[in-house]
Amino acid sequence: MRDIRAKPFLKWAGGKNQLLGEFEKRIPVELKEGKLSTFIEPFVGGGAVFFDFNNIFDFAKCHIFDINEELFLAYTVVRDDVDSLVDHLGELSSRFLSGNDTFRKEFFYQIRDEFNQTKADINLNRFESSWTNRVSHLIFLNRTCFNGLFRVNAQGQFNVPFGRYKNPKILNAELLIQDSEVLQNTEIHCGDFASSAPHISDTSFVYFDPPYRPLNQTSSFTSYSKGGFTDDEQRRLARFFQECDRTGARLMLSNSDPKNINPDDNFFDTLYSDYRIERVPAKRMINCDRTKRGEIREIIVTNY
Repeated sequence: MRDIRAKPFLKWAGGKNQLLGEFEKRIPVELKEGKLSTFIEPFVGGGAVFFDFNNIFDFAKCHIFDINEELFLAYTVVRDDVDSLVDHLGELSSRFLSGNDTFRKEFFYQIRDEFNQTKADINLNRFESSWTNRVSHLIFLNRTCFNGLFRVNAQGQFNVPFGRYKNPKILNAELLIQDSEVLQNTEIHCGDFASSAPHISDTSFVYFDPPYRPLNQTSSFTSYSKGGFTDDEQRRLARFFQECDRTGARLMLSNSDPKNINPDDNFFDTLYSDYRIERVPAKRMINCDRTKRGEIREIIVTNY
């Protein structure tokens, strides 16, 4: 067990902090016995499960994947250039917090415009100082935008409005340094979940946290990267889950439970009929309407 407790440095839709206890109850016995040396997360998102499990277990190697390029940059910068990132965020925080409400709003939109305008200038194939500047802007926007959301439009531009917080904690240097330490055993990949296949074997524990299937027509967790995650994508993931199962890896997957809305909706029960499916209580925390942040059920699928 590590001496530090790293946690997500970004607020991310569908974050799993509230379900960590449920996941820890369901870890495979091989993980407890130290027989699974590699942790793999094909949809890392905000990284709550990654940070928690990489704190608890002494993995020789971790592989985290996400199709969102901003997350790839963020994890890489936190791992490889955390001191400069802390400096950048310190400057942003000082400027923002020293101003009045009007200045803060104008400063927010100035940073948002720069973030969107410079996106095309980023070369994902070579680490540059511009990465660190961009990630500092990402964290700043995440801490000061409305409801802490990350959302992009069809052109891939960040479009969440100003959040009007009284005293947002833009810089948490201690957390970033802890996260950097935990990331040192981790390879960070930008790509589709299926690109994790070469790293999965019988010594792997794999946790899948795909964009959740919307519970109704108006709720969606698929707008955090360009494109979406349709039912066809959920089916493709289920086929990939089966392929991973054949390698001997231990697998865990979570998703929304469509039976919250329609008791007759067997979408996931059918897709994962060969595996163990459990339903656990959870709360949907990210919703502009506080009255809709109530308790629902989510599913946990395991192959053990």
